[in-house]
Amino acid sequence: MAWIKIIEPGAAEGELKQEYERAFGRADKVFNILKVQSLNPSTLRASMDLYLATMRAPSDLTRAERELLATVVSWANRCFY
Repeated sequence: MAWIKIIEPGAAEGELKQEYERAFGRADKVFNILKVQSLNPSTLRASMDLYLATMRAPSDLTRAERELLATVVSWANRCFY
């Protein structure tokens, strides 16, 4: 099993703390997929910006359809998080 150093929300400072606060504002928690990016807050921000643009920008697909596609792709890739 791989081990990745993470910074927990209570220990976050600066840009990382801001990103965790944004995450908490969206979901009332900080998901592990964000924590594994905690050593590089600028990458975490870019990742979240891409996710938000993909999932929330105007599209012919509904939000539910996009979530379903993301779930199926994650399942097919055996990403269970």
